Amino acid sequence: MSEPAGNVDAPRRTSPIGLIPHLVKGLRQTIFPIIAGWFAIRSIDLVNVMAVRGILGILAVILLVVILDWWRRTYTTGPDDIRVESGLLSRKARSVPYERIQDVSVEQNLVARLLGLAELRFETGAGGKDDIALAYVSEAEGERLRRLVRSRRAEAAGDAATGEEAEAARAGEESETEDVLFAMSPGRVALFGLFEFSLVVFGVLAGLLQQFDFLLPFDIWAASQWRDRFGGLVGWMIGFGLQAQIVAAVFGLISVAIVGVLTGVARTAVREWGFTLTRSERGFRRRRGLFTWTDVVMPVQRVQAGIVTTGWLRRLWGWHGLKFVSLAQDSGGSNHDAAPFAQMEEILPIVGEAALRMPPDTTHWHRAVAARWLVGFGALALVTLYAAAMAGWWIDPLAGVAVAGLGIPLVAARQWLDWRQYRHALDSGQLYYRSGVFSRKLMIAPRQRIQSVEIRQGPLGRLADYVELHFGLPGGHLRFAGVRRADAEHIRAEVMRDIAATDYSRLQADLEA
Repeated sequence: MSEPAGNVDAPRRTSPIGLIPHLVKGLRQTIFPIIAGWFAIRSIDLVNVMAVRGILGILAVILLVVILDWWRRTYTTGPDDIRVESGLLSRKARSVPYERIQDVSVEQNLVARLLGLAELRFETGAGGKDDIALAYVSEAEGERLRRLVRSRRAEAAGDAATGEEAEAARAGEESETEDVLFAMSPGRVALFGLFEFSLVVFGVLAGLLQQFDFLLPFDIWAASQWRDRFGGLVGWMIGFGLQAQIVAAVFGLISVAIVGVLTGVARTAVREWGFTLTRSERGFRRRRGLFTWTDVVMPVQRVQAGIVTTGWLRRLWGWHGLKFVSLAQDSGGSNHDAAPFAQMEEILPIVGEAALRMPPDTTHWHRAVAARWLVGFGALALVTLYAAAMAGWWIDPLAGVAVAGLGIPLVAARQWLDWRQYRHALDSGQLYYRSGVFSRKLMIAPRQRIQSVEIRQGPLGRLADYVELHFGLPGGHLRFAGVRRADAEHIRAEVMRDIAATDYSRLQADLEA
């Protein structure tokens, strides 16, 4: 239940239990420097006691800062806005009117979930610039604030509504149902992970070795010490002949592949576990996460465009991903994942709910001017020839010939395939753009969402008579490259006519209705 609109809450603090996640975060940022410093001086007996005292002092400072920051951070819910004040020495106050708040997203990391806490972010649709966050409040308090904000937004949006109508709207909001548009089972998540091959674990190990190489009994950056320690093993392997070396190399590649696949599955499971996309009167609601649980609501009017992606291997089995370009960003990136791993028949209903349309089979696609890709081929060919010259100079002339003989055709094939796939189109209400050789992307943008159209032409474009069209799309980027000047003028005129004929205030009201 919301409070009377005329009341102003007394300033409140976030949950005191929320100090624990803040402490964990602070320790996570300082634990490695503390360990490194401890091992650096552990052999000096005279400073051991001082080191322990220093570590305890650092921990005490972290605890004191966290407590003071919590004590000085308050939030107030007024009749017209929500206000957050923070700061130890210099106070900072931020307030956001309820009518500007699109919704309240919830995020729970592992520690917060165990403690029944949540981090709230009041999204304003300004791309995160004007958002305010509260970390951490109890789950019950988080739900109270969500309902309060929605109730006050409804009251602010309908000044002419009677008290009975406002109360009926609040009751309808509390009892609204959500239709599940898309969900991923654990099996689907695991299958998705098989396509998310990743070698990030080796990067992490390399970073740890670089930071803590002093803990090892030898210098890992000295090739001579590697030879001293493992030279016998290498000689033993060479003694078995070429076939044994090939088997060992294949075994090593298989091991790397297994590690990459398992890493991809693990990362995907952590990120996408329990993925559910629902549709209610307020818009799309997405929930996901194994350790960090996120609950994000995105009103339909914030959807600016849709992006359908796929990879060369996924495409063989019909798997695609759908993202929404939004006015606001979630914590994961600039676009909202709506269906990260789905078949096209699962994506089509979601696209329709977002008031978008997939390009029909009769769409007339336009290829870009080939001269733009020829310019790119020339630049890449020069780089390849330089690499070939260096290989011929430092290694062997035949190596240089091999680099040039293989590199130039590969560059040419890549540019040709890229040009073949790069296309754009427009119909009565939308713009389409697709690109990609191996990882393909299709972007769908309603003309009514475009705010500006800019024609750019560089020196090479003047020589070859092509331009680039840049469309002002809130929250995203849309560009048609390699367009003839006359065609670009025609596209701009068509889009600008739609922009001039659109009443954006009415469009917002229609989408919210």
